[in-house]
Formats: sequence, structure tokens, C-alpha cells
Amino acid sequence: MQHAVRSRAAIRTGLTPVPRPRTPGVTSLIDADALRVLHRAARGLLDDLPDLTDRLMALLQEQEPAYRAAVAQDPTATWQEAHRSLRHSVTSLLDPRGTRDAARRCSWRIGAARAEQGLPLDALLHAFRLGGSLVWQRLIEETSRAAPEDVRLLVHVAADVWNFVDEHCTLVADAYRQTEWRIGRRRENRARLLAAGLLDGTGRIADLPEAARVLDLPEQGRYVVVAVTGVPPGRSDAARAAAVPPGSRVHWHAGPGTDYGIVLVGAPEAPTDPGPTGAQPHAPIPGLRIGVGIPVDGLACVGDARRLADTALEICPASGGAVRLADQLPAALVVSSPELGSTLAERVLGPLLRLEPPDREVLLDTLTTWLECDGSAQRAGERLYCHRNTVLNRLRRCEQLTGRSLARPADVVEFSLALTARRVLPD
Repeated sequence: MQHAVRSRAAIRTGLTPVPRPRTPGVTSLIDADALRVLHRAARGLLDDLPDLTDRLMALLQEQEPAYRAAVAQDPTATWQEAHRSLRHSVTSLLDPRGTRDAARRCSWRIGAARAEQGLPLDALLHAFRLGGSLVWQRLIEETSRAAPEDVRLLVHVAADVWNFVDEHCTLVADAYRQTEWRIGRRRENRARLLAAGLLDGTGRIADLPEAARVLDLPEQGRYVVVAVTGVPPGRSDAARAAAVPPGSRVHWHAGPGTDYGIVLVGAPEAPTDPGPTGAQPHAPIPGLRIGVGIPVDGLACVGDARRLADTALEICPASGGAVRLADQLPAALVVSSPELGSTLAERVLGPLLRLEPPDREVLLDTLTTWLECDGSAQRAGERLYCHRNTVLNRLRRCEQLTGRSLARPADVVEFSLALTARRVLPD
């Protein structure tokens, strides 16, 4: 394996590798001579390090577009970074053990710094390999100038030079990826904090521009919040897809027990509007409950939108379902003031509620169905599988027991709200 590496290094330089003698003593002499030649050339590179750095900078600007931008942005810092890296590379040829830790720290810092700056990792690794190639080329040039007959000895140290380059490429990549992971975590945590502040209404006005940038949502957009709960393990993606129309621009925030989606209403890429005129959400997963609030204007009002979504969620049946608040405003009024809702239900329906269960359920079901059928006894009878006269008789009994008239609009409103309170409020 080592022989193969040395052969590849020789091909890069146009040198023919010299077969190593099998005699241990001769081998040691060749190694010593090779190290002497290497050290002499490396000292020459150190004396001319600024020129070496200039050559590397020229190569980077010529061959690596990402570095052209970096040089244009801060040429001095980029030159100093390249100079430090080359100095550690060359001094490591002279004293591998003594300079190893410092060289590794230098490469690690470069990898971490470039990850912070967003320079592509491929560009960074290309830069390190260009630096390694340049150092090797200059070692050969220096040796050719000082003692041409010694150039052939460099083949015996080629593997060490390129192993150093490979080691530091790996080191840089590790530093880059670890830093990139930390940056990602930091961004995720910041996004979570900003989204939580918007949803609970505690976010600062001064943070709105940052929230818009981090969450990739316009500060002055129109938003609706979707609340999702009862999600089975491993089904969060399906639940969220059911709650929001395809193509919607949305930021999801996972809360304790409830996920909230901040949905941009009317975004160009969204084919449907999750507001009052949009498609109905659906809950295809048993036990899944979805509440869709009413649109509000601006990220500053997302806290209000979240409270509206929670209200819609309260209206959802415990067994599962989807409710859009705009379609359930009477129920929203009831759940927003449960004490008043319970009082209304007792006041209006009390005499019916105190009947024996079979009679109570028949009368309440008939009254509910009649209201859902817009006051049509004929249609109510069809749904209840009974004659319209039976429906009318049951309704008259409801009127007698409650003291209210279904011909009086105010009483009809009270009946409707009282039945809604009984349906949506806990017993």
C-alpha cells in the first residue's frame, strides 16, 4: 500500500520512483538522504513563504469560484489564512512531531471559520489540495535549483507529504461538519424560540424582522394558525399534510401535545387558501383533531391566530375530526365562555335534560335535526326515518316543556346555542 501511494505521488511530479533496496542499512541511508533533501527544500520554501502564498491565492482565484468571492470580500484575511496554513504545512516537513498539534489546530480553525462563513466544503477541500500540490511542486523546484541530482530522492518522502495533506483535509472536513451541525442546531433553537414567542404572543416587536427572516415568512403577510393534536407516533408528517393544503407556505412548531402551523394565506405558491373560502381540512387518522383559526394580518398577530386555532380545536370531537373556526362561530362563542354556555344550556334545555334518557335523546335529536334542516319537518323526518307529523309533534312537546316557541327567531337562536353548548362543552 505504501509503495502504491509513493508511486502515485511520483506520477504527479513526473518522477520515476526508485525501487527500495532490501538491505536494511542501505534503506536507512536512502531515507536519511531523502530527509536531508526534503529539509533543505522546506527551509527554502519558508524563506519565500509570501511568494508561495501569492501563488496559492492566484490559483484559488483562477480555479475556485467560491474563493474568488471570499478574496473580493476580504483579501487580507484570506491571504493571511492561506499564509498560516502554508507555514504550518512547511514547518511540519521540518519537525513533524513538534509542530503537529499547532498545524492541526490551524486546520481545525480554518474548517470551523469557513463553515461559519458558509463557504462550500468542496471549495475548502479543493483549496487544501491545491496548497498541498503547490508545496510539493515548489519542493521539487527548490531541489532542482539547488541540487538537480537529488530530485529523485524526494520520491522517498512523497507519501509523507501527501499523507499530511490527506490528514488535514479530513481534519478540515470534520471541523466543518461539526460546526455546520452546531450552526444548524443553533438556527433550529432560535427558530423554535421565535416561533414560540409569536404563537404565545410574548415575542418582541423588535424581533419581528429576525423572525420573518429565520422562519422564511413575510412580516406583513396574512396568516392563519392550524392546531393539530392526537397525532399517533410516527404519523406527524401525514397529520400535518392533512391539516394544510398542498403547496402551502407554512412553518410548523411542535408544542407539548399540540403542533401549530403558521400558514401564509394567499401565498403565490399555495393553490388553495386555508381561510374561510379554502378547502376543508380533513382528519384521515383516527383520533386526530385539527383546528383551523381565522386569518390575521402580520406576524405580530400570530398569537391571536393561535388562540383562534385553539378555540377551533376545542370544538373538535374528542374522537377526532377537523374544524374550521369560520364555519363554527356560534360554537366558538360558546367555548370561549363555557360558564355562560353551560348556564344557557341549562336555562333553555333544562326541562328536556331532566327527562328519562330515551325521551330526552329523542326530543333533543329531533330538535337538532330540524335546525340542521333549516326548519323543514319534511327533511328532518326523512333523516330521522319518521313521518313529518311525528317531527312536528315532538317539536310541539319541546316547546311545551321549555316554554319557548320555534316560531320566534330569538327563541330559535337560544335553542341553537344551547344545543351547541351541550355538544361542545364537557359534561
